[in-house]
Amino acid sequence: MTSDQAGPIYRKKLKAAELPNFLDRIRGEGVGVHNLLLLCIGTDRSTGDALGPLVGTMLQEAGYPHEVGTLAFPFDASNMRERLREIPPGLKIIAIDACLGQTVSLGWYQVSNRPIEPGKSVGKQLPRVGDYSIAAIVNVDQGQKYAVLQSTSLYRVMTMAREIVSAICSVFPLDPETARAEKEGSE
Repeated sequence: MTSDQAGPIYRKKLKAAELPNFLDRIRGEGVGVHNLLLLCIGTDRSTGDALGPLVGTMLQEAGYPHEVGTLAFPFDASNMRERLREIPPGLKIIAIDACLGQTVSLGWYQVSNRPIEPGKSVGKQLPRVGDYSIAAIVNVDQGQKYAVLQSTSLYRVMTMAREIVSAICSVFPLDPETARAEKEGSE
């Protein structure tokens, strides 16, 4: 599931307050809450890599209709290829994942109008996913990458997950009736 987008590549590092601006660009391309899938990558077995499932769980609890990857059912390296086949066609995908970066970038977000490469920072070769991507820089890229992810601050990961969810909710709000109908339909 990768982007077929033409046009210039947009890639930028930004702070949380700028996330809504990036999401506004996506909305400006005709993407709305009903044709948007939020692909939340990661596992609940590593503090640093739990950002995606935390975001997915928060969005699910808020009533968003299309999210993949939650704490209860993560979208990670062990099931990625299988779960990609389950994604309905025709949806625009924002891939959300944690990543490692430079010390000066800690707490920032790398956003793009191109797919994300999950597992790249730990040397995994997984399919590129998404039409757009948000990579949260949760810790410093140094030494034993798995150990760095395991020892990442849960506070930082939770804060960044909340920032992403807040930005999504502000730019792609659910009207109360839609949220209620979507939630009842999934029960």
